[in-house]
Amino acid sequence: MGAYVVNRLIQMFVVIVGISVIVFVITNMIGDPVNVLLPPETPYEQREIFREQMGFNRPLVVQYLDFAVDAVRGDFGNSFRTARPATTIVLERMPATLLLTVSATLVATLIAIPMGIISAYKRHSIWDNLTTIFVVTGQAMPIFWLGLLLIIIFGVNLKWLPPSGYGDFGIERLKHLILPMAVLGFFLAPVTERLVRSGMLDALSQDYVRTARAKGLSERIVLFRHALRNTIIPVITVLGLQFGQLLGGAVITESVFAWPGVGLLAIDSIRNSDFPVTQAVVVILAVLISFVNLSVDLIVGVLDPRIRR
Repeated sequence: MGAYVVNRLIQMFVVIVGISVIVFVITNMIGDPVNVLLPPETPYEQREIFREQMGFNRPLVVQYLDFAVDAVRGDFGNSFRTARPATTIVLERMPATLLLTVSATLVATLIAIPMGIISAYKRHSIWDNLTTIFVVTGQAMPIFWLGLLLIIIFGVNLKWLPPSGYGDFGIERLKHLILPMAVLGFFLAPVTERLVRSGMLDALSQDYVRTARAKGLSERIVLFRHALRNTIIPVITVLGLQFGQLLGGAVITESVFAWPGVGLLAIDSIRNSDFPVTQAVVVILAVLISFVNLSVDLIVGVLDPRIRR
């Protein structure tokens, strides 16, 4: 197990370094930070002096090495717009994004697992056909379109839920969470449901399930203790991989619902050419997603020793 963990840590380190290189190069290709930091009427001579003072005239490789050394310490520089540490700004927004993504994952799991079990157990029935329609609809429907549709129906016409914002603690926060959580949950549930269905269909055709039924065990025990137990490992793996996609979907969802998370911060920082904040958002999210995937791999490795080998 130790060798497996070390191997995964090395892979994670390589991925994070590669992402940091890409985001650093792209942000430097977008525009000149001097044009962002100084007024347009600043004379050319003062611009060059400022460029030299800030180190923007050095080779890009040298600038990246300085950036990487500071990033390891958690220092991505100060925001061009607010002069506050970029890391602090991102970490302030992180709880809102984690609340949204974790809630959406929980909702998607609670929807997908029962639907997948029923669809597999009642194969080719009307319930199986309805879940197939749900899956196709969920995979074909764009996140932003579904978000706008829910805002129009439940926020504008029916006025049941607030159409945007974060809300205060307690019930108000929950009311503001329902719509964006439903959008992201609807985005994740179809993939998970199809995986549960296919895994259950395979498990129900195995000899150990037929043996369990021949021993007189109830269908509930056969489904949940035997079939689902062997299906849940790939589901855990996919949920971990989908976490990164869920954060990507949160960028759109947070923009639609004005949810003050990291996704909305990323959009604002790109729009305002706030390069330190953009770099901090991407690198911190990459580290977070890598650790989630590592945790999922370790859990699956404990549950199934064959994966470690």
